[in-house]
Amino acid sequence: MKDDRIYIDHILECMEWITRYTAEGRDAFFSDRKTQSATLRELQTLAESTQRLSDELKKAHPKIPWESISGFRNVLVHDYLGIKPERIWEIIERDLPAFRAALEAIRIEI
Repeated sequence: MKDDRIYIDHILECMEWITRYTAEGRDAFFSDRKTQSATLRELQTLAESTQRLSDELKKAHPKIPWESISGFRNVLVHDYLGIKPERIWEIIERDLPAFRAALEAIRIEI
């Protein structure tokens, strides 16, 4: 579990950077390509780090969509031209808060 803690901390750090990058809101995000690129990079790193978590940890937390998160990394890497900023913003607003809360709880647990 020691390695899991390192990766969870890294994922949470990525989320913190995403929060900082997008703090100015939706309009600022959509109008700034650098912010979009930086956010995509953090999402890619975040998703890649989930692939390194142990199977035991993932099995212990089946409500987290690990495969979807991992699959999203592949989309970011291989289909980056097809990624719409609207979808990224949706992930930031809808998915990241719950994922962050779950990881913070797991971090305390391990």
